[in-house]
Amino acid sequence: MASIKEILYPLEQFAPKIYQESYDNSGLIVGDSSWEVSGVLASLDCTEEVVDEAIRKNCNLIISHHPIVFKGLKKFNGSNYVERTVIKAIKNDIALFAIHTNLDNVNLGVNFKIAEKLQLNNISILSPKAQTLKKLTTYVPESHLETLANALHTAGAGQIGNYKDCSFRTAGTGTFTPTENTNPFSGSINVKSFENEIKLEVIVPIDKEVAILRTLKEVHPYEEVAYYIHLVDNLNQEIGSGAFGSLKRPMEGVEFLNYLKTQMNLKVIRHTKLCKDKIQKIAICGGSGGFLLNNAIGAGADVFITADYKYHEFFDAENKIIIADIGHYESEFFTKDLISEVITKNIANIAVILSEINTNPINYF
Repeated sequence: MASIKEILYPLEQFAPKIYQESYDNSGLIVGDSSWEVSGVLASLDCTEEVVDEAIRKNCNLIISHHPIVFKGLKKFNGSNYVERTVIKAIKNDIALFAIHTNLDNVNLGVNFKIAEKLQLNNISILSPKAQTLKKLTTYVPESHLETLANALHTAGAGQIGNYKDCSFRTAGTGTFTPTENTNPFSGSINVKSFENEIKLEVIVPIDKEVAILRTLKEVHPYEEVAYYIHLVDNLNQEIGSGAFGSLKRPMEGVEFLNYLKTQMNLKVIRHTKLCKDKIQKIAICGGSGGFLLNNAIGAGADVFITADYKYHEFFDAENKIIIADIGHYESEFFTKDLISEVITKNIANIAVILSEINTNPINYF
């Protein structure tokens, strides 16, 4: 049997918690990561009904997209559904884990799952994030350059879009004077030394910074490693909000809406005027995505698929784009499939059960 920590590891590598939004509460909310797992239940939400389902199906780990706890709880007296859900989970030794906006924000995450259901081509992140990349600069003797560079690349440095092993190298001369109690790679104690070195620069994603710096210090031949690490404002094409892609062929408005209904199993779509003769370029944001409307327009999308639009916000389309509000639950329904795929792809002999509970608080008549 695997532990909770082992089950969660591939998810945390796929969507590191560092990429969640500031208001979020992803991670292990209830339970101990050392517990052995009897079964895993994946769901969009975690409610009392979902905990009951986990009990029936002998699952002691519930992995949900939405956290049951967003802010601190000061009392546990069962006065609301959040407290009752947490109490029931604790009483039955069921761990609760949420993987929310970090799963939204990663390449191949929630929005890419929607794009996959719509069979879009050339999928990319709609609004890439800044300040999620750093630049590492270090200095290494030429004899050890390739060994160090390869080790840093293996640890995750130097990935730029679809290109890997990226670096910049500049030859120069380093100076140093080893003092007492040192064990220099070259040179003599209290004698100023000159060393032909290569200045090596690589991009570092912030979620891999600790591992990359550990690798630098382990592989670098110097006793004292000189390095600098700087935050950069470059947009990270692998991290951000929403997704953008194209249909295999253009569709007329009504045809596309019917296609969207079929592919996403929808009962209803709230939409603005069908102001486009043909629809092919699609922008997506699962859940509440109204903040990305200008990004969708700027990308040249014909349709922006999202949820939770208010009445007056529909006017913001201004006939530049079609807004298609498909519902929050409906837009993220397939997230539990994504959770299951990430785990089962990386861990052998583990079955993830998809919750059968409809947690949508909205009903249609």
